Amino acid sequence: MPEVADSQSTSSRKADHIRINLEENVQFPRLTTGLERYRFLHQAVPELNLAEIDLSTAFLGKPLTAPILISSMTGGTEQAHRINRNLAVAAQQMGIAMGLGSQRAAIENPSLAWTFQVRDVAPDILLFANLGAVQLNYGYGVEHCQRAVDMVEADALILHLNVLQEAVQPEGDGNFAGLLDKIEQVCCALPVPVIAKEVGWGLSEEAARRLIDVGVSVLDVAGSGGTSWSEVEYHRAPNAFHAQVAACFADWGIPTADSLIYVRRVASQIPLIASGGLRDGVDIAKCLALGADLAGLAGPFLKAAAQSDEAVLELIELLERQLRIAMLCAGAGNIAALKKISLVVHSPSPLES
Repeated sequence: MPEVADSQSTSSRKADHIRINLEENVQFPRLTTGLERYRFLHQAVPELNLAEIDLSTAFLGKPLTAPILISSMTGGTEQAHRINRNLAVAAQQMGIAMGLGSQRAAIENPSLAWTFQVRDVAPDILLFANLGAVQLNYGYGVEHCQRAVDMVEADALILHLNVLQEAVQPEGDGNFAGLLDKIEQVCCALPVPVIAKEVGWGLSEEAARRLIDVGVSVLDVAGSGGTSWSEVEYHRAPNAFHAQVAACFADWGIPTADSLIYVRRVASQIPLIASGGLRDGVDIAKCLALGADLAGLAGPFLKAAAQSDEAVLELIELLERQLRIAMLCAGAGNIAALKKISLVVHSPSPLES
């Protein structure tokens, strides 16, 4: 097991990540989500009542009032604790899902577990624990995964895939060889579903197929176009050399819309989460129409949660209102109907060329 001293650097890194995401411009400079290429065909006579539009759905057997996920962000520091509590209070009140940030710091130093624990304020939400998949090559195993789940009483475990982030970090873990076999062991042994999640560079068709083959229950495409973690690492680089390494990859990745389409081609039977650069209810609606079952946002929720739980509630209400209006104008009375709608291609996509 890693030394407790390592947890101090992990915790410090998490604090850096929060600060940089709140204070710096860490968006992709040019690469977009690709969602702007798609439009709904407006229905002037939808024959629907806005007040009766039904956003409710279910995910992993748990009911949700809307197909919205507060994507995994943080933990391991006092500020992260406040952020997680604000997110969880709002998620409980609004009946949506939430993912926690990587729990590595608390696995290395159990005294940090409290910064992730939110069940006392959110007993009913669909909650995801979280560890970096690459840690399975650095001494972690099924026991550590189970510990992460138990620590927060989670309904599922996210194993996040952050190849590029680890590669550009001076202290990053770069050995991703043989990881699929270890992920399969976790999927077979863990009593809760395993979610494989990219962190902002998208899943390819091949990656999705490999992850499905080893038993992953859910895929989160987490495509490019929102927060670029190579840009985050650029801002925390210790010297010019590492800054130049990170800067080179500012526009690397698969746009969210493209990744979603790629993955749905091979993942016809398992739930998909779309995340990566989603900013409003129309983005959420487009992702559901493109094949997602749940839509995750991180950046907007981080900024809201840094203020208060009331700010998070207001954001959820805004997203739900936007989604409901988009569904009305697209002629979809519920989520099942929305998922059957074909989007209009506004401009060519690399997938159609």
